[in-house]
Amino acid sequence: MAQVQQLKQWTQINMANYKDIHGTQIETVSSDPDNPVNGQVWYNSAEQKLKGLKSNPAGTWSSGGNMNTARWVGANGAGTQTAGLVYGGEIPGSPATENKTESYNGSSWTETGDLNTRRRAGSAGGDASTSALYSTGSYPGGSTANVESFDGSSWTELANVNTARQYGAAGHSSGTAGLIFGGFGPPTVYPNTESFNGSSWTEVNDLNTGRRSVAGNGAPTAAICMGGYPSLANTEIWDGTSWTEVADQSNGGGGASFGTSTSALKNNGTTSEVWNGTAWSSGTSSSNDLGNRAGLGTTSLGLLASGESPYSTATEEYVSPTETTVTFDVS
Repeated sequence: MAQVQQLKQWTQINMANYKDIHGTQIETVSSDPDNPVNGQVWYNSAEQKLKGLKSNPAGTWSSGGNMNTARWVGANGAGTQTAGLVYGGEIPGSPATENKTESYNGSSWTETGDLNTRRRAGSAGGDASTSALYSTGSYPGGSTANVESFDGSSWTELANVNTARQYGAAGHSSGTAGLIFGGFGPPTVYPNTESFNGSSWTEVNDLNTGRRSVAGNGAPTAAICMGGYPSLANTEIWDGTSWTEVADQSNGGGGASFGTSTSALKNNGTTSEVWNGTAWSSGTSSSNDLGNRAGLGTTSLGLLASGESPYSTATEEYVSPTETTVTFDVS
């Protein structure tokens, strides 16, 4: 009872200051308001607690565990922020391409089964770290049509794509379904899109704009294609049949990305932009000014790893904007 009386006295004393700042009194309510605004404070009489809303309208980046092998990837990884996968890429020295695969548990990276074919700049994706797909890419002999599937411990060769290429992108894919689009097979920049049914690849409708070094996310039936080298800002959405041009980004070019066709984040250097399914908006800048990173996860919990320049082992974790009801301690 004494604590309740103390809380009431504290509220009465501070109401005047709160009103001077916010223009309203601290309301007494029997239940928390349905749609409080950032900074709003209220007294919940049923709980006998002073409460308020703390909103972080921007996403936040934080450092994660470093990878074991410095590399730049030129493609997305697979999985989630707490169960992720990055594979292939370019490393210093000779051979310049990498076959090492690393898995992430939310805090540290562990080396796991190697790719059968060393390569960089492939079309990569997967919702789970136990069912990823890596298609096409660049290796010492040029562009490749090679495709491999990961089962959680090892990679298996699958049917090749129809058009060998590098620097393309993929909808989140597995060993039984996939989508790749765009890319580069010197000197041609491709609009080609191919769909995978688990046993073979089929040419389907092309992108409206051919491009390389493109960011891509989503499902084989609902994907997003973002930007491209050198400074394309075009965004296209795949509905399972064809591509449709939608809103342009403010900052074009290549980059890493994660998310879906209706909720995605694209990062290039430190610049981030967020897609809500209709329009792009500025996102929170990442800490590391790196290109050609691997992206994976969702816009709620995303991950960027590796990158250039220089060759990097850096990992950054992303958390989406949050709203939290807080209880004030007035003891």
